[in-house]
Amino acid sequence: MSVAGTEAAGPVAPAVVARGIAMTGRWGPVFGPLDLDIAAGGVTVLVGPTGLDCTALLLTLAGRMRPLRGTVWALGHAEASGIFRLVTPAALGDLDTVDDAVTVTDAVTEQMRWNAPWYRAVHGAGGSEVDAMCRSVFGPLPSPPGSAFVGELSELDQVLLRIALANTRWRPLLVVGNLHQVSSRRCRDILLRRLADLGRSQTVITASPDEVSHECVRAQIRVGDPAAGVRDQQAGE
Repeated sequence: MSVAGTEAAGPVAPAVVARGIAMTGRWGPVFGPLDLDIAAGGVTVLVGPTGLDCTALLLTLAGRMRPLRGTVWALGHAEASGIFRLVTPAALGDLDTVDDAVTVTDAVTEQMRWNAPWYRAVHGAGGSEVDAMCRSVFGPLPSPPGSAFVGELSELDQVLLRIALANTRWRPLLVVGNLHQVSSRRCRDILLRRLADLGRSQTVITASPDEVSHECVRAQIRVGDPAAGVRDQQAGE
């Protein structure tokens, strides 16, 4: 299946290009074949995939899963090692799950230790470290309390925390799991606004089973309907 489109405000160089990508599982086709062109910057929503299909497609675009057929280029790189260094996957299946039984402080401390050189001792995080790690993703929203267990946080805060932890090492591409892991429509709108803010400096790719009506979304690509293409939504339209 080919998905193509044009930009309403003029051409933008694609950040991610996929040609003929397809995946097959034990029970048959998972997705594809797909042709995708995802422009740089802002938030692009892939509309249609659900469940394991969605996760597999996003992992493939993030360079964490090899398609059975076809090729993915991220900022011109097709080799897995190159894509791996350019893409941050976040809130994406089991790839970056945070244990419900750990506190926010523990999760931040662990991420600080992962990020630090092996020879540097990292002490336990305090409130300032939690705020510093969460600030760019949570924005005007309050950071989660350091003493709270991750499992006690709201769905929105859990997703934002996973994005904040994953995005501590900035990469130009950010691939975020299905929007509907946040069940409240109001909270999904907040999540999209936070992703749009990140999209000012990164290319953000996410997915939804349904079309998204939100001014923060730059483009939507329907991957489940061969007759559909790309619909761009510019802020203020």
